[in-house]
Amino acid sequence: MAGHSKWANIKHRKSAQDAKKGKIFTRLIREITIAARGGADVGNNPRLRTAIQAALSQNMTRDTIDRAIKRGAGGEDGAQLEAIRYEGYGPGGVAVMVDCYSDNRNRTVGEVRHAFTKHGGNLGTDGSVAYLFTEQGLIQFEASTDEDALLEAALDAGAEDVESEAEGFTVITSPADFSNVVDALQHKGFSPINAEVTMVPSTEADISGEVAEKFLKMMDILEDLDDVQNVYSNAAIRE
Repeated sequence: MAGHSKWANIKHRKSAQDAKKGKIFTRLIREITIAARGGADVGNNPRLRTAIQAALSQNMTRDTIDRAIKRGAGGEDGAQLEAIRYEGYGPGGVAVMVDCYSDNRNRTVGEVRHAFTKHGGNLGTDGSVAYLFTEQGLIQFEASTDEDALLEAALDAGAEDVESEAEGFTVITSPADFSNVVDALQHKGFSPINAEVTMVPSTEADISGEVAEKFLKMMDILEDLDDVQNVYSNAAIRE
């Protein structure tokens, strides 16, 4: 069992997302649509399979998912969108990565830069903070879950690790194994409360007080931008 926590920052981000459920659904649909450009067969399209798992974990209906796949596989929706990643530092030296889909790079970088500079941050060059993050699959379960049974099932399914905390359990996978592990755990009767492939920081930046408030305002503005798909940071916000 690993000793460090994945719960605190994810809980904060999920609560912020829950307040903007419509926005989250829009982004999930966009990801499914764009992923489906690589083919509608989830068996041969790992990106699409991961996008579907993320949508299901947010309780998106199968009908909505199927419509998004159909649009994307048709080759029209999202055809002009370009994937862009911006990196920089927020208040308190917090490392931030912003993933976008854009049909106008100049507009998108202007909006992202404004969000950073308005709150005491600054955009960096490509790779300036990416080395601080690792892509991982995280599958989370309630604290009432049978720990021994979950651990055995997760490792048998190919998970890398299982973390235990007071809040619950986190099964950690490689991005490639994420969907298979989710399927295997669900087949054995485990119901995750959250399942996603995300960027996990290797180190954290502790912030509090006014610095934390400025950082959270910056994150809110970034997440409200239409072109922004995901925002990741290494902030550790203390109570």
